[in-house]
Amino acid sequence: MKNTQQPLVSVITATYNMANYVCEAIDSILNQSYPAVQCVVVDDGSTDSTPEVLKRYDDDSRVKVIRQTNAGQTVAKNHGLREADGELIGFCDADDRWRPDKLTIQVPLLLADSTTGVIYGNFQCIGPEGQNLETPVWKCPSGRITGSLLADNVVHFPTVLTRREILHEFEGFDENLSMAIDYDLWLRISTRYAFIHIPEVLVDYRIWGGQMSNRTGERLENAFRMTGNFLERHPESVTAAQARRAWAHTYVTRGLWHLREGRTREAISDFKRAFNNRPWDMRLWKTLVKWGLGRSPE
Repeated sequence: MKNTQQPLVSVITATYNMANYVCEAIDSILNQSYPAVQCVVVDDGSTDSTPEVLKRYDDDSRVKVIRQTNAGQTVAKNHGLREADGELIGFCDADDRWRPDKLTIQVPLLLADSTTGVIYGNFQCIGPEGQNLETPVWKCPSGRITGSLLADNVVHFPTVLTRREILHEFEGFDENLSMAIDYDLWLRISTRYAFIHIPEVLVDYRIWGGQMSNRTGERLENAFRMTGNFLERHPESVTAAQARRAWAHTYVTRGLWHLREGRTREAISDFKRAFNNRPWDMRLWKTLVKWGLGRSPE
């Protein structure tokens, strides 16, 4: 580890059968313009050549490789958090890569105000070979964002920088969830801390067939469970209108998925539930209009 006055940033990378990409992710962390970095790689029981390709970092003191029996991403990321030495924490999934100045931009902003819990930014979608892809643009809020965050997770996981003490305060990722684990954590942190969004592109986010985010059904099941749990445990954190907006958004999202899967009856049921929560919801009505005109809603 480099001897520096700057606080150490530990970056957690959980990997499972990502031999094709994991070194690109690690190298993007080690090549940060910010000098005080540690990469904690948790190999979650990979059966491909991941253990072999990770040997190239055996002599690099900045890289800590941990191997565990396959237990899923939630357990792996919590394992990484326990092994992290840094005061500050970031995350880089094994198929993504960080831009070189990510930490140089973020660290001073996080250190400037103790009421700030998370700094996050923008990303660029890339394809399997690293080519730039069309990237969606979201409205990303700053401040105390619980109400807007509950409606839609705009805090993109690999762009985040936070403090280790905050992650310990909220006991890390909820191991009862297999997906949407970052969304759940950001919501909990948002009940006590401010978030700051910066407009710079900080991360290249890879889109390819094998990534976990393609497991839409499982992701939506976890999202419904997470939303219900959050509202039950933090009923005073949002207004009734914000909760209805969140449920409407979630039902529309699942309805769109049902449409794409050819399950029209289930889609109609979800759209009705969205209407019951928020009859004037613009996303719902735009979806219905496009569907009625025979166009793909999203």
